[in-house]
Amino acid sequence: MTCILILMRHAKSSWAEPAMADHNRPLNKRGKRSARALGDWLRGHDHVPDQILCSSATRAQLTCQGLELGLPAPAVPALYHAEPGAMLQVLQKATGRCVLMIGHNPGIAEFADRLVQTAPDHDRFGDYPTGATLVASFDVPGWADVAWNTGQVIDFVIPRELTD
Repeated sequence: MTCILILMRHAKSSWAEPAMADHNRPLNKRGKRSARALGDWLRGHDHVPDQILCSSATRAQLTCQGLELGLPAPAVPALYHAEPGAMLQVLQKATGRCVLMIGHNPGIAEFADRLVQTAPDHDRFGDYPTGATLVASFDVPGWADVAWNTGQVIDFVIPRELTD
């Protein structure tokens, strides 16, 4: 079976209230616009998940809602500021064939880099800006068999390419 991972960093969050707890920060206007554009991009490229694994942070949850994919997105507290090893453990328990995972830097950038055999030829892959989205395939029987350096890049995009 081929498993498809859509790995997305949350869209741009608001710092309008600097004293607000990090976990509770919402999206700013650009973030909301980026989430809609990313949802359109996913549908337009037939990268539509059948399972979503989303950080419990407000900005990640709002990114997921903004994609308008019509799927439930239960909060996964383990993905909030997760390190790559923790993200891999969450992914290995996935049940869908095409899984969308929404998380945070710096962990998500390292996770993306460690998952794929060859990084995409894109100057923003290394820093994984807000909204960055990797689509990768894994030729494995199931998610429990995914290991480092086994993914093949299908696509990579950042919101600025979709909204400017």
